[in-house]
Amino acid sequence: GVPVPGFPVPGLPVLGPCGAQGCVPAGALRQVTAEQLRARGNALFQAGDHAAALAAYTEALSLSEAPSERAVLHRNRAACYLKLEDYAKAEADASKAIAADGRDVKALFRRSQALQQLGRMDQAVSDLQRCLSLEPRNKAFQEALRALGSSMHEKMKAMSCTDSKVEQMFQILLDLEEKDAEKKQKAAQNLIVLAREEAGAEKIFQSDGVRLLMQLLDTAKADLMLAALRTLVGLCSGHRSRTTAILVELGAPRLAAVLGVEHEQVSLAACNLLHVMFDSLKEGLQKDFRGKEDAVVLDSSKDLKLLIKHLLELLVLEGASAHGRDNALNLLIKVVPRKSPKETNNSLSLWVIDQGLKKILEVGSTVCGSSGSLPVTENSRMSTSVLLSKLYEDLKCDAERENFHRLCEDYVRSWFEGHELPGKLRAIQTVSCLLQGPSDAGNRVLELEGIMDSVLSLCASVCEAHQLVAVEALIHAADKAKRASFITANGVNLLKEIYKHSERDSIRIRALVGLCKLGSAGGTDFSMKQFAEGSTMKLAKQCRKWLCNEAIDAGTRRWAVEGLAYLTFDADVKEEFVEDKAAMQAMFQLAKSEDRSVLYAVASTLVNCTNSYDHEEPDPQMLELAKYAKQHIPEQHPKDKPEFVKRRVRKLLTAGVVSALACMVKSENPALTSSCRELISRVFLALVEEAEDRGGVVAQGGGKALIPLSLEGTEVGQTKAAQALAKITITSNPEMAFPGERIYEVVRPLVSLLHLQRTGLENFEGLMALTNLAGISERLRQKILKERAVPMIEGYMFEEHELIRLAATECMCNMAMSKEVQEMFLAEGSDRLKLMVLYSGEEDEKLRRAASGTLAMLTTLHPPICKRIPQVTVHWLEILQALLLSPSAELQHRGAVVVMNMMAAAREVAEQLIASEMLEILSVLAKDKDKP
Repeated sequence: GVPVPGFPVPGLPVLGPCGAQGCVPAGALRQVTAEQLRARGNALFQAGDHAAALAAYTEALSLSEAPSERAVLHRNRAACYLKLEDYAKAEADASKAIAADGRDVKALFRRSQALQQLGRMDQAVSDLQRCLSLEPRNKAFQEALRALGSSMHEKMKAMSCTDSKVEQMFQILLDLEEKDAEKKQKAAQNLIVLAREEAGAEKIFQSDGVRLLMQLLDTAKADLMLAALRTLVGLCSGHRSRTTAILVELGAPRLAAVLGVEHEQVSLAACNLLHVMFDSLKEGLQKDFRGKEDAVVLDSSKDLKLLIKHLLELLVLEGASAHGRDNALNLLIKVVPRKSPKETNNSLSLWVIDQGLKKILEVGSTVCGSSGSLPVTENSRMSTSVLLSKLYEDLKCDAERENFHRLCEDYVRSWFEGHELPGKLRAIQTVSCLLQGPSDAGNRVLELEGIMDSVLSLCASVCEAHQLVAVEALIHAADKAKRASFITANGVNLLKEIYKHSERDSIRIRALVGLCKLGSAGGTDFSMKQFAEGSTMKLAKQCRKWLCNEAIDAGTRRWAVEGLAYLTFDADVKEEFVEDKAAMQAMFQLAKSEDRSVLYAVASTLVNCTNSYDHEEPDPQMLELAKYAKQHIPEQHPKDKPEFVKRRVRKLLTAGVVSALACMVKSENPALTSSCRELISRVFLALVEEAEDRGGVVAQGGGKALIPLSLEGTEVGQTKAAQALAKITITSNPEMAFPGERIYEVVRPLVSLLHLQRTGLENFEGLMALTNLAGISERLRQKILKERAVPMIEGYMFEEHELIRLAATECMCNMAMSKEVQEMFLAEGSDRLKLMVLYSGEEDEKLRRAASGTLAMLTTLHPPICKRIPQVTVHWLEILQALLLSPSAELQHRGAVVVMNMMAAAREVAEQLIASEMLEILSVLAKDKDKP
């Protein structure tokens, strides 16, 4: 494609080390450059382009060494920051200028303006008084000081009013005699709302609010505790120093105790408060009113470790509630591991492994119903597995991983050896938990002497609870390729025996899942059948029967979905499943239930039914070679052909799959892992494949659910969700599909489809969707600009593939309604305008329509472009004439608009047009009555 040159700064010589202007000493060049950049910045500031002026001053600073020159540049930058409303940076730059020259009144005045906006009134007054002492007759300074004085007076009045309100609210809430519940509720709500505003939060904090909130917590009344916790969230949000002070006053043991209470809502509110506190301690001073340069550096690592230490202790505290324990696990998952591999410091994970791995394993090894076991929920083991997996993934070297393995092995041995049967059960339960999480660690402990033998012998136990533990361990072990051959040899017959002869459905259903896992080893390969013909169908039928049996508890029915997740690799099973409406709806109900550990199995089953897994078409030549070499060739099941898949998707949609998926995405549970999110994204993409289904998907909440999926999770998952959003945006009215503010959240995922590593289809659909959004409003165009999409859109205008090139040109046509984009077409050294003029003369009519439409738009909205068109190419006249002589009325109309705008723009352009055959062509067109 045609290279698009950069934008040289006007007025600067472009020099190499020894340029055409001769070798210039580096010092002289630097001095000239800094001065010119400052002059450029001044001109931009006067023109109102404050962001560009700031960039010029910043570049000048990097080249300038003279202290006096640097002080002026800092002062100028402070003026830019004031205009851009970044007051903390304005104050910091003005302070640097004052440090160089304490009598710099401009810098002092600018700092006083910044301090006033930051709420530091006393310091703002001090700077203004200094200005007046240096220039006593300056009327601007006098007026500013007077205005600031009256503003402070108003603020003091408002503050004293707020003071009394805060006091009044606490009085109502702490008054034991007050019986008016509505009055108390209103006071609590007012307190929470006040705490959300920075000034209100500070007021509560300064009015001895933390001690009073502590009193509310100590009442042990749920409504007062909730009010206190939600108010504390406002006080801690984004404010590190206040969070530290609150932590000192409340104490980590008290916060952990509130997290462990029986009342679910109170425990959840405490979990939310602790999460906010962790974020504030980690992120630092976001709302503290001080510049970064002179901020007090607080060491928050001790506070973080103190909170985490109490969370770890809560895990093994017998008096803690089951959901409190779950909330503690969820918090540890969110706050301990690194958010991204780019962060180098994994010390928090290492500290948690050393201090608390055994405590975490205590929860994972809990055998429900056994004497002295910790209270847990159906989600506790899954949450423990996810936490262990996250900690293991956060390790960076073999030595760290070896330490993790050693601790796990020591823990399993400590229960397995010398604890009789209860100890062996705890050891086996730990193995199950590890196999579901960091499977490398699970496989290591599975190989410890005696573990596998105990699992196999306990499978035949007469005690249901013991048999459950062993069969589940066997199932999780069968999941791992390393053990599958051993299990196939030793476990299949055992599982068959249990399935045929056990009288307990809870055991039979688990044995069946083990058989399903082993039976699905061939995946979607039709030729790799593990079981005799018809066996898979029988197992699937039994799974569906159990799934629909509401007399069985949900925890046991979940295993039926696990079985289907494996059996639906077989297309015959998929076909029967989508015909069974009751089974589908029973599965969707489970997906919406409290037991979130079923999410992955539901998502896997749906991926199989919709064939939304990755499958590459084999190369025909390689197939021939494989046949010749007598190698195994994967075969597709006849019922996995597109027409069958399409029919299955329709049946799932009719059964209500979208609302189930939307409910799954809402889950704030560790079970919704990145890989689980990816599976849900794959299903959504399959559901919106056909344009006529997209409206229904949006109506049932699919559009809303796709946004978080496109912003978080695996890269593949985010891309699939973004592509599904693009498909919806292309064929639906975006304002209806994504109402209100939601439409702006769609922009970033769509822009991500333009990245070079995406496929051509993803690029094309991303461009089409952005074209629709860009045509809606200026605010959306600004959002697209902010996401830096324009350079990528331009890049695709040079694409060889005609459809992608066309989509990019159409997108640019809509973006050209934006002032910033119009200016880009006039930038020195840019070929943008030339490309649009040349594309208006291409053979491809659709491309011509898009390019000439852009020209019509640009010449109407930005007349200076009219003068530039004759300068970009010598063929401009013949291209315009060809548009007017085209058989397409749309192209003629666009050409006529461009010519009309050019005639009106400048006399010299009009003369060139009239001197050509243009007048004659226009005269003919003006008489054409068929084209009004």
